[in-house]
Amino acid sequence: MDRFLRLGAYVLHPLLMPLFGVLLYYYITPRFIEPELIRAKIAAITILTVLIPLILFFLLKSLNVVSSIHLPNAAERKVPLMIQAVLLVLIIKVVYNPYDSAELYFFFVGILFSAITAFLLTLLDFKVSLHQMGIAGATMFLLGLSVHFKVNMLFWIAIFLFGNGWVASSRLHTKSHDQRELIFGFFVGLLPQVIVLNLWL
Repeated sequence: MDRFLRLGAYVLHPLLMPLFGVLLYYYITPRFIEPELIRAKIAAITILTVLIPLILFFLLKSLNVVSSIHLPNAAERKVPLMIQAVLLVLIIKVVYNPYDSAELYFFFVGILFSAITAFLLTLLDFKVSLHQMGIAGATMFLLGLSVHFKVNMLFWIAIFLFGNGWVASSRLHTKSHDQRELIFGFFVGLLPQVIVLNLWL
């Protein structure tokens, strides 16, 4: 059980949530999109949300800005969250636009607001659970897609709801967060997606 709970923090890492959301969108959407375009977009998102943050993490670690990938305190989260916000702005400006891909555009707008909120909370020396924030936002996006495209996604919704519980249990088990930080993380991830839902649903 210990290994299973710890595994949740890696399988559902916040860096992977934007990519999961993009993959689910292309899986669900009934619109025809050129396969080459889909591959290019997925590659761009993988580079901007996973590969570049990982490379920059090792750079920050070598500069002693962060101590570990878990970012154990609020102070260590400031620079990574600022970098994430910049990369999200880049995605919004270059990769997606509100006319051709409104769902994904506003999905990343919601993630950007979540990242900014998490950053502002670090200025108050409060760390929200980024894991919980990521999975909650992706879950809300999936619910929106299911309603928007009128597609039965109960299986995937159930998996993501289980993922929310798995992440919360994992973070509590490893004492990475307390209940308050998990609750804040959940709503910081969820509410921006609820707000932008009205712009594309």
